[in-house]
Amino acid sequence: QVQLVESGGGLVQAGGSLRLSCAASGSIRSINTMGWYRQAPGKQRELVAIISSGSNTNYADSVKGRFTISRDNAKNTVYLQMNSLKPEDTAVYYCNAAIVIVTREGDYWGQGTQVTVSS
Repeated sequence: QVQLVESGGGLVQAGGSLRLSCAASGSIRSINTMGWYRQAPGKQRELVAIISSGSNTNYADSVKGRFTISRDNAKNTVYLQMNSLKPEDTAVYYCNAAIVIVTREGDYWGQGTQVTVSS
């Protein structure tokens, strides 16, 4: 079985930075696309950034130029470097990964890590 664990969330002042990490563990054959999503209270979960197995990336317009997604395939880990944080970035950030076990791909979610940005 597979588990995703996020870390790196916390409290930061507007304009500050945080680096989120998500490590996958378990019976992993390979990992395809990985991504970060976020959900603010009372709102739908939204895509923040995704990265393919070949490290092609896509970002939500709201975070372009401020956030950078990257991955370390040797560590089965995806990162989200968040700079110039704004109060509207406050949310629970979730890691998502398409993971292949044997030859079958599954979609997995982490439990989330809280990011709070003060004014």
